[in-house]
Amino acid sequence: MSLIQDIKDLKREKNAIILTHCYQNIEIDEVSDFVGDSLYLSREASKTNADIIVFAGVYFMAQSAKLLSPEKKVLLPNLKSGCLMSDMIDTENLRKFKSQYPGIPVVCYINSTAEVKAESDICCTSSNAINIVRNLNVKKVLFVPDTYLGKWVEKNLDDVEVITYNGYCPTHLRIRPDDIIKAKEKYPDALVLAHPECHIETAKLADFVGSTKEIIEYAKKSDNKVFLIATEQGVTERLNRDSKNLNWEKVFYGVKDNIICPNMKQNSLEDIYNVLLNETNEITIDETIREKAKECIDKMLLSGSRK
Repeated sequence: MSLIQDIKDLKREKNAIILTHCYQNIEIDEVSDFVGDSLYLSREASKTNADIIVFAGVYFMAQSAKLLSPEKKVLLPNLKSGCLMSDMIDTENLRKFKSQYPGIPVVCYINSTAEVKAESDICCTSSNAINIVRNLNVKKVLFVPDTYLGKWVEKNLDDVEVITYNGYCPTHLRIRPDDIIKAKEKYPDALVLAHPECHIETAKLADFVGSTKEIIEYAKKSDNKVFLIATEQGVTERLNRDSKNLNWEKVFYGVKDNIICPNMKQNSLEDIYNVLLNETNEITIDETIREKAKECIDKMLLSGSRK
């Protein structure tokens, strides 16, 4: 019996679901119930009656699932699967950052730990960050931990100063403006779709800037046939797979070879099988922290519904 079938059998036996972020190894999709952005996955999981959530992603994502589904058991296939960006800030450093700018609200990117969310005023995602900051109706905000997403927000809001913490995604930062220029020379008819975690000068050269989900949706709906993808390689792989399977007649190239998040690739089918079989690597969050972090996300969801 195949490992994929073994995992599917275990899911049924244990009333479990598997969430998979689209930077994961593509073969994990074969056992997944939901594939997509981190917050989307956690929200979908909270709507189910599953007893167990296996989150094929990184640590902060599994925490987010636990924040939204405290009654469910949340398992992370590989505990080494952390996020270098989220590791760049902790509660102590956030408090120091806040102390330099008293009275200014803190907008916290979803790519952060529950502990950091609990110290922030409101959360955001890469798709709603501009809207969240706009709806605060203030002249200045503190933005943590991603300086490049923060500066992308500032670029799109003329009257708001976004003071950013010096965090970043090492994977996206590898995509430089010269990479866009060289790729466009090779594929002049291609549209460039970029994630706002890229360097701000890289993002400025893109035809479209958006979250992972927005990039995929844009590519699906566009009449163009050739695309350059400026984000993690898993997105490019899934777009090419879907184009082939669904007869889109579109082709997708990574702006640069080997744009891989090594932490995202830590999870394997074997890891998923083992944690589901043994119910190990469970994510727990102190209840006081969970309540504050959940409030941070709830404020986002309320604010994000206002345009």
